[in-house]
Amino acid sequence: MKYVLVTGGVVSGLGKGVTASSIGVVLKACGLRVTSIKIGAFVIVFCAVDGDPYLNTDAGTMSPFEHGEVFVLDDGGEVDLDLGNYERFLDLRLTRDNNITTGKIYQSVLEKERRGDYLGKTVQVVPHVTDAIKNWIESVSAIPVDGKEGPADVCVIELGGTVIESMPFIEALRQLFFTVGKKTKPTQHSVRELRALGLTPHFLACRSAQPLLESTRQKLSQFCHCCQSTQLTEWTNRAEIFDNLSNSVRIAMVGKYVGMADSYLSVVKALLHACIACSLKPEIDWIAASDLEDDSAISAPEAHEIAWRTLRNASCILVPGGFGDRGVKGMILAAKYARENRVPYLGICLGMQISVIEVARNVLGLERANSTEFDDQTPSPVVIFMPEGSKTHMGSTMRLGSRRTLFQTPDCLTAKLYHSSEYVDERHRHRYEVNPDMVSILEESGLKFVGKDETGKRMEIVELADHPFYVGVQFHPEFKSRPGRPSPPFLGKYQLYDEHECWETSCASLLRLLLYLMHYS
Repeated sequence: MKYVLVTGGVVSGLGKGVTASSIGVVLKACGLRVTSIKIGAFVIVFCAVDGDPYLNTDAGTMSPFEHGEVFVLDDGGEVDLDLGNYERFLDLRLTRDNNITTGKIYQSVLEKERRGDYLGKTVQVVPHVTDAIKNWIESVSAIPVDGKEGPADVCVIELGGTVIESMPFIEALRQLFFTVGKKTKPTQHSVRELRALGLTPHFLACRSAQPLLESTRQKLSQFCHCCQSTQLTEWTNRAEIFDNLSNSVRIAMVGKYVGMADSYLSVVKALLHACIACSLKPEIDWIAASDLEDDSAISAPEAHEIAWRTLRNASCILVPGGFGDRGVKGMILAAKYARENRVPYLGICLGMQISVIEVARNVLGLERANSTEFDDQTPSPVVIFMPEGSKTHMGSTMRLGSRRTLFQTPDCLTAKLYHSSEYVDERHRHRYEVNPDMVSILEESGLKFVGKDETGKRMEIVELADHPFYVGVQFHPEFKSRPGRPSPPFLGKYQLYDEHECWETSCASLLRLLLYLMHYS
């Protein structure tokens, strides 16, 4: 096994994740099998209020405002958004163990100490913590994640955070690289501090606003010992297609975390993949759901007016996932507008539940219909807490990972997007669901639950009859979208009529477009 380490200096957020993914693409283009590991040393967070340290074992309880979206893997792992980049760029199926965090390492060491594995020795960072890190890296790097048998040829390791935050990991990697063999030639003076800690970089990644001159390429090739003849035709063609897109569509993204685009990164990327496949360039209009609410007309009239004008000018509306009651009233208003004005609507996770609440209130006349997440005393609980969930612990207590959805109606809109398959496996992340006891009443309104889980009791996909496109999905199709192989719900056909886009089989189109808009903005 060969290892490639990507790390930063004294500043975090330099784009190490994209750099690591890009290196993996180059290695795959050379015919090598690649796996990847993200070391999230950054998860040692100090609260700005009281300075208390926090150690997270995964990303499940982290705020999207601070860390961006939580990416969900097939095995239910809630991980850093960079693992989403790895899966999309390298077309891999990673596991939760590919995301190493400080919390996981210390939890593992402490469990061994309690079992007596250290035979009464004083447990220290060196060697016990560093040994745990090395063992974890070596075992995880041997797991095949590309659908083939046997370990990969190269493991790309991204060391998150800054050098100071990553000291135990740097020491462990120094020991690991000494064990597996290393080169000794330094690359540049700017990594002097890193070399002083025992690590010698072998690869230089440069980002520039303008294309590199040929002379610069030659110098870098010589400097980094990398061949200039490596072929990346597939990725070059995709970049050219995107650069030449001219047709556009306007999409309203009505969400809770619109202040940070990374909060919906996978949705954005999935939309990008589908748009490129359809030669479409989206224009995303971000709308804070709370700005649509009636209260904002008094507290923030200008923002309220802009939000509604933006919504009315959109060709389609997307409501993505989220938690908590902030902005829910605005989302319900957006769903109502889409239903009454026949504007294509796609709801993901919470967005699906919002569409059900809206129809229950405004079509069935159940004025207090709600989710028990927002009102545990509602007389019409159309969305309820799942029985297997936990109300006392937030982390890793949701319905997570890849789950099977069976289509109940073979000719429904969503089934056609999945090539008329009998079922689909998509990733989930939720603890609330449509109340199965209310399904028969809800279907009287025109809602059709066309996708259910294998028990037939859990609603997965809803469509609205007599509407061009009004679809909600409980799962997150954006997590499995790939460049060149977009997620089916993002690939619906569309036509442009005068000033409005009319969408056919638009579960794919709407989801795709909305996701990309968030990224493009």
